Amino acid sequence: MAKDYKNEFELCVRAIIQQNGKILVCTNKEKNYYFFPGGHINFGETAKEAIERELNEELSIFIKSVSFIGTIENVFKEEGRKHHELDLVFSVKAEKVRDKSKEDHIDFLFLDTKRFAKENTFPLALRDNIIKWLKNKKIFWASET
Repeated sequence: MAKDYKNEFELCVRAIIQQNGKILVCTNKEKNYYFFPGGHINFGETAKEAIERELNEELSIFIKSVSFIGTIENVFKEEGRKHHELDLVFSVKAEKVRDKSKEDHIDFLFLDTKRFAKENTFPLALRDNIIKWLKNKKIFWASET
């Protein structure tokens, strides 16, 4: 059963995985937008443990390295519920990354940077900061409310 995060603060991890000049994104099969692989940090779990767990659950991949690259604060409504999340964002290097999902409700695909810059990839502040980060490699913080 999915947890109801209504009126709770959500702490999440997001992975930026690049391969052959493309960026891995995720989509819920019932939605018309993209987001980044990752998910919630469980109580007592480190951010690194969470990113490893989430990527294993979603894609069954082995992580070689994880580097912190930024933070995004995101306040949004989805299906009538208000969410307030803080996303810790990591550049992740992994072996044999495929865009085959282990979960039935989501799909993955690699987007080239030109297409990535034009797509609805949420949060938009994260998409925009990833585009900047790809050029300058500077740690970022942004808020989207």
